[in-house]
Amino acid sequence: MKTGYALDVKSRKSSRAALLPAKLTAEAAGTFFITLVPTVVDIGFFTGHGVDFVSRWLARGFIATAMIYALSGVSGAHLDPAVSLAFAVRRVLEPPLLAAYVTAQFGGAFAAAALAYAIWGPAVALGASHPGPEISPALAFVTEIVLTLLLVLVILATAEEEVKVGKQAAVAVGLTICAAGFSGGWVSGASMNPARSIAPQILGGSYGLVWIYAAGPCLGAILAALLAPLIFGPPNERERKAAKGEGA
Repeated sequence: MKTGYALDVKSRKSSRAALLPAKLTAEAAGTFFITLVPTVVDIGFFTGHGVDFVSRWLARGFIATAMIYALSGVSGAHLDPAVSLAFAVRRVLEPPLLAAYVTAQFGGAFAAAALAYAIWGPAVALGASHPGPEISPALAFVTEIVLTLLLVLVILATAEEEVKVGKQAAVAVGLTICAAGFSGGWVSGASMNPARSIAPQILGGSYGLVWIYAAGPCLGAILAALLAPLIFGPPNERERKAAKGEGA
């Protein structure tokens, strides 16, 4: 019996290990597309190529919805270091997996920014998040905190009710991204995602803005994770599974 139990435990550990490459590939691929689409759309918007304000934010919500539908069952479809950080603060994502997810996310984002740079050169900086005209960096920073707080609370809420909500969480998250863009996009660019913003900023040479889109979303995510116990209570098994994908 002990031998059988030991083999069963070993088999389960091997199965989880085998899933890790798929999870990291999903995070990298998903972040690639949710970086590429907003970057290209913003380049079109700022260069006057027929992209209007509404389309700019609908595109972000649509691609996020599509990627979550496609990948949530594999990795949980975080596609955002701030989201992964929130799950880690909630203690449903272990630190080694957090580090692996964030590495994959930044890898996907830099690959997308590199592709955009290969086509448009330094104009890729136009596709990076930045404060609106006459908006101070401090106000953009606070806006990123608040918008990310909203987004991550929605994500944590749908993770808590994963059995009832399922893949329809993609719609809730996509609509939240659209709403955040309509309300705060003119202030900060409504990034809520360090990987999506920092990659095109660095390749485009906009180094002075990196701190806004690194610290703002991370602080918003931490605040959301700290508020979550007051709203949803302690994390449950549904949230643990949702954070890592259904196959976790």
